Amino acid sequence: MNSVTTTRLLGVLTLATAGLLTACRQETPAPTAPPPAEVTVLTVAAKRVLQITELPGRISPTREAQVRARATGILLKRRFEEGADVQEGQVLFEIDALPLQATLASAQAAAAKSEASLKDSQARAARYQELVKINAVSKQIFDEATATLAQNEADLLAAKASVRTAELNLGYTQVTAPIAGRIGKALVTEGALVSAQEATQLAVIRQLDPIYFDYTQSSTEVLRLKHALESGALQTAAAGEAGVTVILEDGTVFPHLGKSVFSDTAVDPTTGMIGLRAVLPNPQHTLLPGMFARARIVEGINTNAITVPQRTLQRSGAGAATVLVVSPDNNVEARSLQIDRTLGNDVIIRQGLKVGERIIVEGVQKAPPGSVVRPVPFTAPADAPATPAKSN
Repeated sequence: MNSVTTTRLLGVLTLATAGLLTACRQETPAPTAPPPAEVTVLTVAAKRVLQITELPGRISPTREAQVRARATGILLKRRFEEGADVQEGQVLFEIDALPLQATLASAQAAAAKSEASLKDSQARAARYQELVKINAVSKQIFDEATATLAQNEADLLAAKASVRTAELNLGYTQVTAPIAGRIGKALVTEGALVSAQEATQLAVIRQLDPIYFDYTQSSTEVLRLKHALESGALQTAAAGEAGVTVILEDGTVFPHLGKSVFSDTAVDPTTGMIGLRAVLPNPQHTLLPGMFARARIVEGINTNAITVPQRTLQRSGAGAATVLVVSPDNNVEARSLQIDRTLGNDVIIRQGLKVGERIIVEGVQKAPPGSVVRPVPFTAPADAPATPAKSN
């Protein structure tokens, strides 16, 4: 094959290859951009929520009385059942009264003697008063009779006081309940010597209905709440919504609602806490003194709370909360948030979102910040019972 023929063949092959490549380019369509990812979005709205806080504390009785001996003697009898309810004035113990009865009889005899001496001195002073007028007796004798009368009057008053003291001491042999309530175990047994001088403790009575719940709150939180109420960010809860709910150690909610009755007038300088107290009805005596519990306290009402589901939040390595916001032109933006407190499965936003903005609920993996998305309204599941907002 000569050079001319070879050249012609190469030219034909080149033309064929070029035509083939042109045909391939014409048959393959040009690549197109993928459609925007579909995400579900929730439009931010304001809602009315109860703002509450939970604080730990302990149960204490409304009244507590230590039953102590006020008479000295041998304890003869216990007249109550340990752990039972007792009434004010009910006899609890009996102390041997014989020595005190003898003391009373002696005091009464001394009083009778003083009364007899007084009558004699009264008669003598009356006679001398008439005789001194006619100089039948000297003025000195009359003055002595008058002084004796005054001394006998004082002796009778002292004797009567001794009788009264002996009567009181005899009455103290019947040890009665100073208050109504539930009495604990007896701290002494029959046959024990109890002393008025040492004020021997015999038992303790505690009033359990109503009952107190004592707790503390930081002064910082108290000031924050005060400022929120003054500025209008929070409104005072209505009578039917305000109150103190006690949560027991096992997590159950005490069925009776309490109310705050006391706030201390000073802050503990070592802890920065303020002492608070609530009172609750306790008809079944479920709450007992010393029991640990938590108080759920209604601080106020936030009428314009902005809430978002907790699952929409993303956390940075430092713990900062962000949420993906869809702009009006469907661009995705990462927004930093300041969270106030939780509200069931939601959180209340303090700063970072406005009413009417749209946040991504589902599809965050397909919507990195800066991308364009196709938003679809989020359909919430069936409504669950509302949970008051509480601090973390």
